[in-house]
Amino acid sequence: MIVLGVILLIVGFVIGFPILWTIGMILVVIGLVLWVAGAVGHTVGGRRHYF
Repeated sequence: MIVLGVILLIVGFVIGFPILWTIGMILVVIGLVLWVAGAVGHTVGGRRHYF
C-alpha cells in the first residue's frame, strides 16, 4: 500500500493530476498507520505483522 501510494504521488506530480496526488497521499498515510500498528504487535486484518 505504501509503494502504491508513492507511485501515485510521483505520477500525480509528474502528470500534474491533483486527484492522483491526493489518493497517493492517503494511501501512504494508511499504509504507514497499518505498518506501525503491525510493528507494535497489534493484529491487523487477522495478521500479527503487516508487510
